[in-house]
Amino acid sequence: MNHDLQVLFGRRLAELRKQKGWSQEQLALESGIARSYLGGVERGQRNIALLNICKLAKTLGVPVGELFTYINKSLPPM
Repeated sequence: MNHDLQVLFGRRLAELRKQKGWSQEQLALESGIARSYLGGVERGQRNIALLNICKLAKTLGVPVGELFTYINKSLPPM
């Protein structure tokens, strides 16, 4: 299940980045997070830290919760 969450988060991050017309490299430069790390996050291979989630949301100009919209829609209620 954790891997599924990572994949969903990564897809949403990539979607928001592309909506801005940014490459991974540009998001990395703007956020101060390594491009290779961002690539791993977008592929669902990395378990991103809360501080980095907040950095990315701020850089993308979206509320933190916007990064989790796929997760809310895709997972069954607990």
